[in-house]
Amino acid sequence: MLAAATLSLILTGAPMSLYDIGVKTIDGKDTTLAAYKGKALLIVNTASECGYTPQYKGLEALYQAYKAKGLEVLAFPSNDFGGQEPGTNADIKKFCELKYKTTFPLFDKVKVKEPGAHPLYAYLQGLKDNGGAVKWNFNKFLVTRDGQVVAHFDSKVEPESKELTSKLDAALSAKAP
Repeated sequence: MLAAATLSLILTGAPMSLYDIGVKTIDGKDTTLAAYKGKALLIVNTASECGYTPQYKGLEALYQAYKAKGLEVLAFPSNDFGGQEPGTNADIKKFCELKYKTTFPLFDKVKVKEPGAHPLYAYLQGLKDNGGAVKWNFNKFLVTRDGQVVAHFDSKVEPESKELTSKLDAALSAKAP
């Protein structure tokens, strides 16, 4: 018997919720975002050869400061903007771990732009009032513990900025479902 989420995906082509979306880890393991249910999420499209690449440092600092409070930073490398993520998953993982000492979850390189965007990014960009389409690397989506996308930050918004951390504090103060 098919799970309700799977049946919904087959019939409508759209996930029932953020948690139904299938993803692959940077090491190729299949999972869904349900693995992060009850956590606040900061979902970021990343690139290793971008002017915003130093934001990896800020993302790691944010992760270290907030992970005990329930934050997960989820990085999705993409080569869609300026060809600034040309490496393989192994190259990306090595780069992030060696240069920026990242410990937050990295995922499979995905397509962010339409047509053909990964279901996660099709979902995020298709939400009403989400701040619009991703226009460059290091856009950030903030998700509450109950799976609601509450903010979309442009590339220019630094991970440790007051603009982002004030919304993150509010998302973390809400009780998990």
